[in-house]
Amino acid sequence: MSHVTPIFIDLVRVETRLYNAVSARLRAEHGLSLGQFEFLDIIDRVPECRVLDIVGELAITVGAVSKAVDRLVAAGWCVRVAHPQDRRSSVLRLTSEGERLLIASRPVVEDELASLTAAVPPGDLARIAATLATLRAALEAGRHGQPGGGS
Repeated sequence: MSHVTPIFIDLVRVETRLYNAVSARLRAEHGLSLGQFEFLDIIDRVPECRVLDIVGELAITVGAVSKAVDRLVAAGWCVRVAHPQDRRSSVLRLTSEGERLLIASRPVVEDELASLTAAVPPGDLARIAATLATLRAALEAGRHGQPGGGS
């Protein structure tokens, strides 16, 4: 086993445990998953957000994003509106209920993540954050891990 493989395994296991714990708390307190929260957050942050914007940010397929957005629309948390310059495309917008839910959920995510990472000294956490940001930027710049063709 290479020296990088154990790091990768730890990274994946940490991500899975953090994701599951935050998602469980969000579901218990607000009735939504962390995945749904992420979609709402992206729709809120990205001006004139389209499905392809979410695909690019999360590196998942158009089909998966489209189905997830359909579920958000069905829940009443967002709507699809015609794109002003491209009628073949839709812009995603939060509904007032989606905005309320996102605003209420953000502190829960922050609080749970702070609680789950409290055992890590702040300097170590800052170094981990910087290292992950560098790795993510390199992967994104090389278009690695993109669905349907990225290596």
